[in-house]
Amino acid sequence: MKNYQNYVDGEWLSSEKSITISSPIDQEVLGTVPAMSQKEVDTAMTAARKALPAWRALSAYERAQYLHKVADILEERKVEIGEILAKEVSKGLKASIGEVDRSAHLIRYSAEEGLRVYGSSLEGGTYEPAAKSKISLIRREPVGVVLAIAPFNYPVNLSASKIAPALIGGNVVMFKPPTQGSISGLLLAQAFADAGLPAGVFNTITGRGSEIGDYIIEHSEVNFINFTGSTPIGLKVGKLAGIRPIMLELGGKDAAVVLEDADLKHTAKEIVDGAFSYSGQRCTAIKRVIVMDGVADELAAEIKARVEQLTVGNPFDNTDITPVIDESSANFIEGLVRDAQDKGATELTPFKREGNLIWPVLFDHVSRDMEIAWEEPFGPVLPIIRVQSVEEALELCNQSEYGLQSSIFTGNYPLAFDFASKLEVGTVHINSKTQRGPDNFPFLGVKGSGAGVQGIKYSIEAMTKVKSVVFDVQ
Repeated sequence: MKNYQNYVDGEWLSSEKSITISSPIDQEVLGTVPAMSQKEVDTAMTAARKALPAWRALSAYERAQYLHKVADILEERKVEIGEILAKEVSKGLKASIGEVDRSAHLIRYSAEEGLRVYGSSLEGGTYEPAAKSKISLIRREPVGVVLAIAPFNYPVNLSASKIAPALIGGNVVMFKPPTQGSISGLLLAQAFADAGLPAGVFNTITGRGSEIGDYIIEHSEVNFINFTGSTPIGLKVGKLAGIRPIMLELGGKDAAVVLEDADLKHTAKEIVDGAFSYSGQRCTAIKRVIVMDGVADELAAEIKARVEQLTVGNPFDNTDITPVIDESSANFIEGLVRDAQDKGATELTPFKREGNLIWPVLFDHVSRDMEIAWEEPFGPVLPIIRVQSVEEALELCNQSEYGLQSSIFTGNYPLAFDFASKLEVGTVHINSKTQRGPDNFPFLGVKGSGAGVQGIKYSIEAMTKVKSVVFDVQ
């Protein structure tokens, strides 16, 4: 068992208290991480603030060289980090290694995109003739200290997507990995440390939410909060943040809407891939199918056939369905399943659970009074809801408290684009599953699914601020 440390002001440090991290696969103890105190958080925050002036004074090109080194290191260590990641969050080994590799590409792209953050100028006389001698030089400057808080399901990739755009924009970073996923996060931090970033530019925080959770969000040194997690916690982050800018990536109840002219074999493949990848523990997972009643029987049969082919078991066997992150999650998922069973849903695949390993569950004839129609299970459960019209499908989609993504499957593209324009979500996929997509695409949620726009260019813009310098040429 290894006792991992936090990276603060260029040094690896332990704390008086620690947290033991065990694998959700078999409860193997993987190591310990420090449980930082508020005083230790203060020390780290002070180091970050002190490092800011010199880091922001570097050119974007100079900052980019550090990020390229980080990407090189991650590519060299992707198998090593991927193996730990697979154990720590019960993700398939191939997918875990792929996550690290994807993160290296994201960091490289961020380094390059940062070189394209240009200033601009405006002439005052365009709309005000009297101000024709005035010129505004417009620059983008770092916001300052960025607090990056990552989730368990992508502890490397969704960390890198916050850290790299912040750093290339001239900010310094306080990185809080998820507790379950903190070892993976600290291995990511090791890559940043080994790339030679100046002391204090990048720091890590691990600890118990009950002791430092609210404290780091409310901390006076923090200028921007970039958070991924559940909607209830996100709402709390928003309240604690006050008037400081935030970026929130929260929950979703992503729908796959299937019209009568859809290619049902292709649709079923996309739905199963989208719903059950990483056991459904993704905010962008398809979490309900809304299908026209005329093709519902055929679609349900196609989906069922594919679900029955999914493999279940150990992530190191690269199975499709692996144990969910903890017993609490498994209990919540089972509660949704029992509610649907009690209220008359048709169970197309049997519910089976061993500890926090849940076999994939497919329900048909799900009605609006069932919790699974609205709640996000964050697990391998998929409800099919039958509707009679496109209008009813749209109404059902937009009644959700969430607004992350949706898919629509149809051969009628004018209808698909019209439907997309009416959906209250951040992203609509046509004839493909909901997914985060390429990391340079905009990624956002509305309503209870988040605030702000991610995606490499958009994240850099969000974590920089406009400075206007006006002068008179006369």
